[in-house]
Amino acid sequence: MPQLLFDIDDKNLSEVAVSADEVGQLNPQAGDMRQLDHVIWGDWDEGKAIGVKHVRDDEFWVPHHIPGRPLMPGVLMVEAAAQLCSVLYRKKSGEERFLGFTRCDETVFRGQVVPGERLLLLSEELDFRPRRFVCRTQGMVDDRFVFESKITGMVI
Repeated sequence: MPQLLFDIDDKNLSEVAVSADEVGQLNPQAGDMRQLDHVIWGDWDEGKAIGVKHVRDDEFWVPHHIPGRPLMPGVLMVEAAAQLCSVLYRKKSGEERFLGFTRCDETVFRGQVVPGERLLLLSEELDFRPRRFVCRTQGMVDDRFVFESKITGMVI
């Protein structure tokens, strides 16, 4: 069983540090591709953040990714984490140019996410450079780990 990237016991998981509107200003994803609802907490200097994705029953994939038993696609879990990594990088760097993701490594899916659940996303910076960043990420539902990945992004 993996360990949390950092301690979240002292964090208020009902707070909003970066609103949905601000996420929309920081990241270009919109409509169905916006997978990060808001950021709960961030320590931009330390390179750590917690975000949330409320998985709704009206999402585009629900009727099709597995009919009668909807499961959030793993690629969308990773996309949600990548969007959190992007917010983390932008808040730390002030970078406004387009960010692209170049790698997803060491990705492991450990559980399912279904409509009605709250996907908690953790991101911790491993490497920060002026044009490139690497973050370790985790996704949790309640106390269950559902995925982990290492995500690399860069200014394009």
